[in-house]
Amino acid sequence: MDIATRVYNHKWKIDPIVRSLIDTDFYKLLMCQSVFRNKPDTDVTFSLINRSTHIPLADLIDEGELREQLDHVRSLSLSRGESTWLRGNTFYGKRQMFRPDFMEWFENLRLPPYHLERKGDQYELTFEGKWHEVMLWEIPALAILMELRSRAVLHDMRRFELQVLYAQAMTRVWSKIESLREIEGLGIADFGTRRRHSFMWQDWCVQAMLEGLGPKFTGTSNCLIAMRREVEAIGTNAHELPMVYSALAEGDAALARAPYEVLSDWHDEHEGNLRIILPDTYGTQGFLDSAPDWLAGWTGIRIDSGDPATGAETAIAWWKARGEDPTQKRVIFSDGLDVDKIKELHKQFAGQVNVSFGWGTLLTNDFRGLVKDDGLAAFSLVCKAVTANGKPTVKLSDNPEKAMGPQSEIDRYKRVFGVGQQEAIKVVV
Repeated sequence: MDIATRVYNHKWKIDPIVRSLIDTDFYKLLMCQSVFRNKPDTDVTFSLINRSTHIPLADLIDEGELREQLDHVRSLSLSRGESTWLRGNTFYGKRQMFRPDFMEWFENLRLPPYHLERKGDQYELTFEGKWHEVMLWEIPALAILMELRSRAVLHDMRRFELQVLYAQAMTRVWSKIESLREIEGLGIADFGTRRRHSFMWQDWCVQAMLEGLGPKFTGTSNCLIAMRREVEAIGTNAHELPMVYSALAEGDAALARAPYEVLSDWHDEHEGNLRIILPDTYGTQGFLDSAPDWLAGWTGIRIDSGDPATGAETAIAWWKARGEDPTQKRVIFSDGLDVDKIKELHKQFAGQVNVSFGWGTLLTNDFRGLVKDDGLAAFSLVCKAVTANGKPTVKLSDNPEKAMGPQSEIDRYKRVFGVGQQEAIKVVV
């Protein structure tokens, strides 16, 4: 695919950004099955949150075009080939990862309605309904907004400008891959679906990683690309689960137990490399200090906020205190990574633990400095569950810059989970 020529060609009335219901992250489908099984009657609201408020999305993106793209996603359903892949493929060494009752429901799914309204120079975009239905809007919504912003910036560029732009971006990605190739024992996956430059660009990046890194490239979070390129689909679980479980909890005691109830339900369904703890929703240290002993037997931990080295050191100390051998455990780094940080973390922790990396936005959307006014630089856009059965959700994180929820509830959660002073770290992506 000549991406520059494809971008230059504007003849289609609507060029779909999301081409399939499995153009999503693998962890969303795993979590969706868990919610379908354990919390089918929970009503949840998801909302778009642009942390980079200096990016005026409503000024850049035409509302009619945004609605066309969202409406197109509502028209999608699983193809026969996609259903066969999900039903019959082996994921994480397990056949029939997705249960027949879940697959029957998924095969008949159409995503529920959305609410879109312009508020100043931003869009208010929300999704309301049963948790297992509306949760599948998160990744497509983010991908659509990120790519429409890219299209808006690129729209008036000429053919040769685009060819040079993409040649520069390809050279940048390939240079990063060549640098990573030097790391002995590297294991790295593409985690870049949510804030990618475009679908075609993510697909190109995956192919480049596959060719350039060989077995060091462990797979992609994107199910559609994993299926088409015959690579592993990678992903486990996310902050969404403890955020909603905690919002449903009645009283402080139940709130304190909620994050562990999430993992108890997960423990019943999954084993091996799918037993990865994401401990930072309400502060890593407090989570680990109060964790039940059976969690220490899980395979590993994903570090997704705060200082990554501190997070890994905290995990190693916890495993040792619980009588576990850290060299047999896995630490997955996944927060705002780029080559220099990947090299630094691998050098520091290789040999102490099994180190893995989930490389996201700065793999699939690094166009920094390549156009005027840095108009293609990636920015921090999220779509989060904000209420559950009418009650607000809260996320604290190990970085207070990523905290969300009403301040009164943030204060309550900090008290319940024993979160003290935190170091603020600038959120880039």
